[in-house]
Amino acid sequence: MSAIDDVLEMNAAFAAAYKDLDPPRPPRMRLAVIACMDSRLDIHKMLGLEEGDAHVIRNAGGVVTEDTIRSLVISQRVGGTREIMLVHNTECGMLTFQDDDLKRQVESETGAEVPFDFHAFSDLEEQVRRSVARVRESPFLIHEDAIRGFVYEVRTGRLREVG
Repeated sequence: MSAIDDVLEMNAAFAAAYKDLDPPRPPRMRLAVIACMDSRLDIHKMLGLEEGDAHVIRNAGGVVTEDTIRSLVISQRVGGTREIMLVHNTECGMLTFQDDDLKRQVESETGAEVPFDFHAFSDLEEQVRRSVARVRESPFLIHEDAIRGFVYEVRTGRLREVG
C-alpha cells in the first residue's frame, strides 16, 4: 500500500466524523504564518492554533518568494489578516545545498532548463531577516509593521525571535 493510500484511509475515518465548517471567513486571529514545509513542523500544534485561527503558507525554507507575496496579498486583502509571522527552522534542508548545484543536477537528469530559483541559503538568521525585509518592502501588502521573524529550534520545540 502506498503512502497516499494510507492517508486516504485516514481521511475516510476523518470524514466519517466530520462536521461541516462555516463559510470562509477571516482567520480568528487575523494572522498569516509563513513557514517551512519541513515535516517536523506541526505549525498548529507548535503555535497553539486551532482550525480557523490563521492562514498558514508553507514552502521549502519558508522563503518569501513571489508566490508567497501573492498568497499574502490574498490573505490580507481578501482574508482580512493583519499580522505576519515567519517561521524558519534549524536543521533546514535548504541549508544543505546550493542553488547552482541542484539546478545543474536537475537539468542534467531531465534535459530541461530549470526556470526558477531554489532559494537555498547558508545563514539561517540572515535568511529570516531577508524574508522579513521582502515582506516589508512589497508595495502590494498592507500592515507591513506587524511582521516578525522566528527560528524554530527542532531539538527543543522553542521559537527564537530574530531581530
